[in-house]
Amino acid sequence: MRKNIRVIPVLLSDSEGSLVKTRKFKDPVYIGDPFNAVKIFNEKEVDELIYLDITASAQKRKPNLSYISELASECFMPLCYGGGITTFEEIKAILKAGVEKISLNASNFSNINLLREGAEKFGSSAMVAGIDVKTNLFGKHYVYNHAEKKLTNHTPAEFAAYLAKNGAGEILLNSVDRDSAMEGYDTALIKSVAQAVNVPLIVCGGAGKIADFKTALDAGASALAAGSMFVFQGKHRAVLINYPGQKDLLSLA
Repeated sequence: MRKNIRVIPVLLSDSEGSLVKTRKFKDPVYIGDPFNAVKIFNEKEVDELIYLDITASAQKRKPNLSYISELASECFMPLCYGGGITTFEEIKAILKAGVEKISLNASNFSNINLLREGAEKFGSSAMVAGIDVKTNLFGKHYVYNHAEKKLTNHTPAEFAAYLAKNGAGEILLNSVDRDSAMEGYDTALIKSVAQAVNVPLIVCGGAGKIADFKTALDAGASALAAGSMFVFQGKHRAVLINYPGQKDLLSLA
C-alpha cells in the first residue's frame, strides 16, 4: 500500500517573471501570471509546488528576493524554489522569505559546497538537487547542464548518488527529451536512478495522464511532478490551470 504520494505541479518562469512552458527545454510559450496559477492551485489543495526561474542561471541573474517573498506569501502549500542561486546567503534569504525547499541545479556542477553547506545548516530536507537528463546519439542517458546547454559525461545514476552523498534530501529528475511531450515518463531512467539513491526521487518530464503517474511509481519514483499536464487541456493544448481530483489521487495509493 503506497502512502503519502505527492503530486507536484512545476511552474516555470522567464526573466520577466511570466509563467511559461517549454518543449524539450526550448521554445517557451507564454502561459500567464504565476500568481494567478498559485491561487488556483491553492483552491485545488495541491500537495506541493515547484517554481523554477529557468533563465536565471544562464543569464547569471540573482534570485529576486522581493518577488520570491511575495510568491511565498501567496502560496498555501510547501514551496520549492530554484533558479540563479549561487551563494549560501541567497539560500538563507530565500528560506527566510517563506520558501520551504531550495532546488539547486547549475551550481551542482561548479560548486558542490553550496549544496553541502545548505544541508549542513538547514537540513537535507530543505535541499533538493535537480538533475536534467538527455539521451545522446546512441540512446544513452547523460546529465545535461541546462545553464551551459551541453551534455556532460555524468550518468544520471552516478550523479544522483554523488548529490545525495553531498546533502541532497531529494532528487528532482527531469527528462529533457520528454519535456512537454505528455506521452509518459522515461521509466528506464527512473529505475536506474531509484536504484542508485536512498533519498526520495521526484520525477518530471512526460506526464500526460494519471496512468503515467502509476507507471512512474512502479518504476521507483517517490513523488510525481509535471508541468504541461497541469497547465494545458486537450489536444490543442489550451491553457487551463488544473489538478487531479481526489478520486484520481486516491487511486494512486
